[in-house]
Amino acid sequence: MAKVSSILKQLKRERDRVRRELSGLEAALTAFASAYSGTKPSRKRRKMSAKSRAKIAAAQRARWAKFRAGRKSYATAPMTRKRSRKSYS
Repeated sequence: MAKVSSILKQLKRERDRVRRELSGLEAALTAFASAYSGTKPSRKRRKMSAKSRAKIAAAQRARWAKFRAGRKSYATAPMTRKRSRKSYS
């Protein structure tokens, strides 16, 4: 009987230790969740004016026009692609 009572005491001590650890983990999870569960984003988005967007779009259109102008010499020959047919067996 003494052996059973000592095992029971040991199990109770282990149960109390696990409860303390779990309460610590729950506190850490609560702190972590409250820090990262805000509805606001962590970094504010910068707003760009319509004028700035128009300038960027115009610059990009100019870059594409320059790129396409450089390819005009190649555009005279029609581009044909061979279609490769994969055989599935």
